[in-house]
Amino acid sequence: MQKIRKAVFPVAGLGTRFLPATKASPKEMLPVVDKPLIQYAVEEALEAGIEQMIFITSSSKRAIEDHFDRNSELENELRARGKFELLDMIRFLVPDGVSCIYIRQPEALGLGHAVLCAKPAVGNEPFAVILADDLIDGGEQSCLGQMVDLYDKHGAGVLAVERIDRAETGKYGIVEPKAMYERVSELAGIIEKPSPDKAPSDLAVVGRYILNPDIFDHLQTIPKGAGGEIQLTDAIAAQIEHKSQVLTYEFSGKRFDCGSKLGYLKATTEFALQHPNLREAFRTYLHALCVDRFTK
Repeated sequence: MQKIRKAVFPVAGLGTRFLPATKASPKEMLPVVDKPLIQYAVEEALEAGIEQMIFITSSSKRAIEDHFDRNSELENELRARGKFELLDMIRFLVPDGVSCIYIRQPEALGLGHAVLCAKPAVGNEPFAVILADDLIDGGEQSCLGQMVDLYDKHGAGVLAVERIDRAETGKYGIVEPKAMYERVSELAGIIEKPSPDKAPSDLAVVGRYILNPDIFDHLQTIPKGAGGEIQLTDAIAAQIEHKSQVLTYEFSGKRFDCGSKLGYLKATTEFALQHPNLREAFRTYLHALCVDRFTK
């Protein structure tokens, strides 16, 4: 069984829900406290043992490449001022032995097309897909780390899922699970953004995947789906039709939908309350604010 060594980060989207903030800056560079969303995603991949980061970008996403590149001018300035803690922080965003690859997605044809763009870099290996919009606090072990452990046990593709309100099914890929054991099911079917009355369950796929390389064969042959795009969900459905085993996993942790303004604000608040240098002062501020706003 091959080790999961590579992760794909589809980051070519326009981020229209955060305009005008994302007019000149990628949505993945929006900060949650003091780190951009894409850095949280990369740190999760590193914790899971990923050795190669593959970013599927567009012409407006140079800031992501610059973020993970060295900045000699800034490093020299920090060194001259004796700010060595900050120097180490920016020098080792990606440790030695881990590589970053950037591939342009020539046109916006959906998540499935973005994953297909990664084929030359992934090759014939299993790989992870991480959507930085979904910021997941896994606690003691990251969401992707949990999924890699499951892959190592079964050798099957793995989809991270969580239970949602049925009224929200039209926003997600919804799975039809066949229970195996606690938190783990075999995927019996999957539908992209069904209406509540047609949804096979209340389990929604969120932004973490482990996929076997046969997914590329299906991405190359499936017709365009919802929204006129190449849907990753449709390719996964084709996989299971061809008897490839795919599992669903109800991960341990908390997800923040940072593709929405409300989810982003929730993430910022909760991560600030965990920050070692900010949490006490921020907790005091929030308490005083709530007392002032909601008790008068």
